[in-house]
Amino acid sequence: MDEKILRIRARVKGRVQGVYYRANTVKVARRLGLEGWVRNLPDGDVEFVAEGPAQKVEELIAWSRGGPPAARVDSVEVTEEMPTGDHSGFTIR
Repeated sequence: MDEKILRIRARVKGRVQGVYYRANTVKVARRLGLEGWVRNLPDGDVEFVAEGPAQKVEELIAWSRGGPPAARVDSVEVTEEMPTGDHSGFTIR
């Protein structure tokens, strides 16, 4: 039986810009074998989309609630989306 593929969009609030949050998100997502992207938003939040095996996506979400050492994450809002099957790696936008 194939593992469920999950696609999520997450918005991370707190001190998450200027602390290598995006670079570390890419590193963790690639290690987990996920597809997607991460970007800074004008209001100071970070947004990312991740797609892959549900367990691996959940691991990335769990990591994102803490982030890299210099970050201060206040909240992570996660919404599920329909998987697209777009396999282009995990990048910074």
